[in-house]
Amino acid sequence: MVDNIAQYLVDKRKLLFWVSLLVVTLIAVGAKNIWIQSDYKAFFSDTNPQLLAHRNIQDTYTDTDNLLFIVDAKGQSVFSEQGLDLVGDITEKAWTTPYSLRVDSVTNYQYSYGDEDELIVEALLDIGGGDNPDYQKIRNIALSEPLLRNNLISPDGTVTAVNVMLGLPDPADMAVREVVAYGRDIVSSLEEKYPGFDIYLQGTAAVNHAFIESSEKDAMTLMPVMFMVILIILVLWLRSVKGTLITLLVINLSSAVAVGFCGWLNIAINQINVIAPTVIMTLAICDCVHLLVSYFERLSHGMEPEAAMKESLTANLQPVFLTSFTTAIGFLCINFSESPPLAEMGTITAVGVIAAFWLSVALIPFLGIRFIKGSNGVNPAASKVVTAFSGFLLRHKNPVFWVTLLVSALLVTFLFRNDIDDNYIKYFSHDTEIRQAAQFTQDNLTGIDTLAFSFSSGKENGIANPEFLEAVQAFVTWAQAQPEVVHVDSYIDILKRLNKIMHGDQAEWYRIPDERELASQYTLLYELSLPFGLDLNNQISFDKSSLLVNLRLKVDKAKEIIALDERAGEWLKTNYPEIHTNGASVSLMFAHLGKSNISNMMYGNVVGILLISLTLMLALRSFKYGLISLLPNAMPAAVALGLWGIFVAEVNIAVAVVFSVTLGIVVDDTVHFLSKYIKARRDLGKSSEESVVYAFEQVGKALVITSVVLAIGFFVLALSDFTVNSSMGLMVGVTIIVALLFDFLFLPTLLMKVDRK
Repeated sequence: MVDNIAQYLVDKRKLLFWVSLLVVTLIAVGAKNIWIQSDYKAFFSDTNPQLLAHRNIQDTYTDTDNLLFIVDAKGQSVFSEQGLDLVGDITEKAWTTPYSLRVDSVTNYQYSYGDEDELIVEALLDIGGGDNPDYQKIRNIALSEPLLRNNLISPDGTVTAVNVMLGLPDPADMAVREVVAYGRDIVSSLEEKYPGFDIYLQGTAAVNHAFIESSEKDAMTLMPVMFMVILIILVLWLRSVKGTLITLLVINLSSAVAVGFCGWLNIAINQINVIAPTVIMTLAICDCVHLLVSYFERLSHGMEPEAAMKESLTANLQPVFLTSFTTAIGFLCINFSESPPLAEMGTITAVGVIAAFWLSVALIPFLGIRFIKGSNGVNPAASKVVTAFSGFLLRHKNPVFWVTLLVSALLVTFLFRNDIDDNYIKYFSHDTEIRQAAQFTQDNLTGIDTLAFSFSSGKENGIANPEFLEAVQAFVTWAQAQPEVVHVDSYIDILKRLNKIMHGDQAEWYRIPDERELASQYTLLYELSLPFGLDLNNQISFDKSSLLVNLRLKVDKAKEIIALDERAGEWLKTNYPEIHTNGASVSLMFAHLGKSNISNMMYGNVVGILLISLTLMLALRSFKYGLISLLPNAMPAAVALGLWGIFVAEVNIAVAVVFSVTLGIVVDDTVHFLSKYIKARRDLGKSSEESVVYAFEQVGKALVITSVVLAIGFFVLALSDFTVNSSMGLMVGVTIIVALLFDFLFLPTLLMKVDRK
C-alpha cells in the first residue's frame, strides 16, 4: 500500500504541486483577519472563577485597571518645593490621560480635620496654604496617614506614586496603547524638566502594554532568527542550495497555513500563541530532512530521480506520517490547558504540523525531481561517526544501558524541587522596563501584588450598621498583622477619623461610630466635601451595601498569595461567617493559574500517552514495540524537568504543557528508529544487534540533524523577554537533546536486551 501511495505521489507530482499551492493561498488569505489581544485577561477563560470574582469587584466599584507613576527622589525627600511641584504636575497632567476616571496622589489627597464644629476636607498640598507651604507639616501628615503610608508614599518619604484609575473598553489593546503612550510622554517631558528625579510606569495598563510589546517583539525577532538558523544548518548539512530552498519553501508555507487558519477562525494573536509559526517552522523541517536525506543518498548511488524519490517516499512515508500525527496529538492535548493562549498555541501548531506533512509529500516530489538530478550524499563525516557509534554501542551495551537508566532515574528525583510560581510580573525578563519598575516599586514603595475583599452587608445602606463595620474592622486588624501585608486600604480608617474629628479630635474617639445614624451622616458629610472625581466609589458600592478592603502584599512566591487568601477565608468563617467572602485580584488569578493548569494538563498528558501509544502499537503492528517506545518517549521530559529543578527550581505555566509538547516531538526519533529496526527484524531476518546497526545506518544521520535543528529552534524561543515562552523553549530544547541521547543510548540497548528471540 505504501509503495502504491509513493508511486501515486511521484506520478501525480505536478498536479499535487499546483493544487497544494492554490489551497495554501486560499487558507493564507485568512491572515488579513489577524488581530492582537494581549492583555492579562487573555490568559483566562470566561468561566475562570478568579476572573469572575475580579470582574465582580470591577463592576461593583471603580474599575481597578490603573496606570501608576512612581517618582523616585533619589534618596532626597519628596516633600520639597521641587518634589511636590513634580507630583503636582503629574497629577494635573494625569487627569487628561485617555480613559482616566480618577487620579490619587499625595498632593490631591483629601485630608480631613475639624475646625470647631465644622468638618474641613481639602487637598493635602493646600494644608499650610499661601505662597510658602509648610512642607514639613505636609510631610508629617502624609507619613502618618494610614491610607498613604506604604501605598502612595514610602515610609522614608523619598518615593511616591500618582495612581490613575482607568475605565478601559473591552478589548482594551488599542486603549492601552493610547494610555501608555500618553504616560510615556508625561514621563519624558517631566524628567527633562525635573532632572533630579526618576519616574517609572507601573500598573495594569503598563503590564498589559508590556504583554503587547513582548508579543510584537517575539513576532518580529524570533521568526527571522529561526529562519537564519535553519538556513545555516541546512546548507552545512545537506550541502545543497536547492534542497535548502525547497525545505524553506515547505516550512514557510506550513506557517502560512497556520496563520491563515487563525485569521479564518478569528483567533486573536497573543503573547503565547504568537510563537506558533516559529515552532511550526522548527517541526516542519524534520519531514523535509528525512525525505531529502533519503533522496540524496539514493541519487549518490546512481539512481534516477524518479526512482530515488519513489524509494525515499516508500521508506519514509509511514514514519513521517506517524511522527506528524503523534506530534499533532501532543499539541492538541494542550487544549486541556486552563489558559486559552496555550490551548490556541497547541491547536495552531497541530494544524501547522499536519500542513507540513501534506506539503512535504505534495511539493518535494515535484521540486526534487525537477531541480535536483544528482547528489554526493549527505555529509560523509556524519556517516562515519554514526557507524563508529553503533559499533561502540554493541561492545558496551550493558554498561551503557544501566548507566543511562541510573543517571536518568537520579535526575528525575530532582523534578520535585521545582516550585510553581505564576507571578505575572515574573513573566517578563529582568531586562524589561516593566520588570525593573515593578522591582523598584516592591523594594522602595509598596507591594506590587494585591488582594481585594468585598464585604457585603446584605442590604442597601447596610454599611452604616455598627455590627457590620466592627466585623470589617476586625478583619482589617487581622490583615494588618499578616507578614505578607504592607498596607490595608479601607473606608474604615476614614470613618474612624471622621468620628474622632466630630468629637473634638479626641484620641479615644478614633473608632467605629456607635450608632448607625452617625455613620450614615459622617459618610454623607464627607462625600459632600469631596471634589469631583475623588468620590468613595473605589471603596463603597453605589447602593452602600458593601465595602472594599484592599490589601497590598510583598511576597516572593505566588503561592503565598493563595495561602493568605485561604487563611483569610478560614479566619472569616471562624470569626465572622456572616460576612465571609473570598479574595480577588489579578495577582490571585495568576497565582491560581499555574496550579490549576497543571491539574488540567495531567488529564491531557494521560490522554496523549494513551493515544500515541495506541497509534504506535497499531502502526508498528506490535504491542511489545509500542510498549518499549513508552520509556524513551516519556522519560526525557521528566529528566529535563529534573535538570530544571537542579539549576532553576522555579517554573510557570509553561511547565504544564512541556510534557505534551515534547511527547509529540520526541516520539519522532523513536518512530523512525523503531520502523527501521522492525524492518530489519521482520523483512531482512537480521538479529537484534544487526537490526540496531541497520537502523543507525538508515536513520542515524537524519535523527541527529532533525534533533539538533529542533533543539536549536526551541532554544531560539529562549531569547524571548516573555519568560513563559523562553522557559518553554529552553525546557523543550533540553528535552529534545535528552530524547536524542535516550534514542541513541537507551532504546538500542533496551531492544537488544528484551528482543533477543
